[in-house]
Amino acid sequence: MKKLNDLDLTLKLDKKLYKKQLKELQYEVLNIQQFLYNNKIGLIFVFEGMDAAGKGGAIKRLTEHIDPRGLIVSPISAPQPHEMRYHYMHRFWRKLPQHGQIAIFDRSWYGRVLVERIEGFAKEHEWQRAYNEINGFEKQLTDEDYIIVKFWIHIDADEQLKRFMERAEDPYKSWKLTDEDWRNREKFNLYIEAADEMFAKTNTENAPWCLIPGNDKFYARVQVLKEAVAQIENQITKRGLQLTNVFENHNEQAAESTLPEFIEIQPKQKKKKS
Repeated sequence: MKKLNDLDLTLKLDKKLYKKQLKELQYEVLNIQQFLYNNKIGLIFVFEGMDAAGKGGAIKRLTEHIDPRGLIVSPISAPQPHEMRYHYMHRFWRKLPQHGQIAIFDRSWYGRVLVERIEGFAKEHEWQRAYNEINGFEKQLTDEDYIIVKFWIHIDADEQLKRFMERAEDPYKSWKLTDEDWRNREKFNLYIEAADEMFAKTNTENAPWCLIPGNDKFYARVQVLKEAVAQIENQITKRGLQLTNVFENHNEQAAESTLPEFIEIQPKQKKKKS
């Protein structure tokens, strides 16, 4: 498993090529949604990464053309007081999708081994045991009718500062920037250390991590869709199924269908007046 410092953050994608690939991949995702719905397989996306890494932008492009009736996006923040009465995984069980639906977690149960670990919200023995708890949770889901795809979108500290400053100056984005974001920035290297350990202990065959270089937003967005399609196809194949293009099949069936022949109707002859 790669570490974050091994990622090539200089990777870029030309805007023209970005638009072309994005459109093609979005329709592949739409096809996948229909296939999963027809086969009653649930799909779970997990998005983690540094603040301002572009998780929201990637989620927007991932979901832009799919049917919203089969989609739930859950932005995860600190647990509410009533949620702390339960095991920390309880609130995530309640947000799981039905079979055949898609759920996206913008932040997730990995907060236990990231922010809760670093900020001291979880004791060491709590976040240490969480790796096995998380692996067990994900294995329960993938052993049944779920596919899990996990993304970490990564940017370096300089790019993060640039995006923070842009947000601060943009009235339409300034709400995204909080005091907590600035505090987290001071612990940038601690998050890298925690994330690398998280990958090493939770990158499993049934729920692997996809590490995405995110300094260039165009590259990151397209790469998220490419990895999503590849991972889903791989998991579908392991289930003994073959991903088919439901739209091509529909068009072929429509072309092959025989239409009833038209019956020529003769106009009525006018009666001659006697």
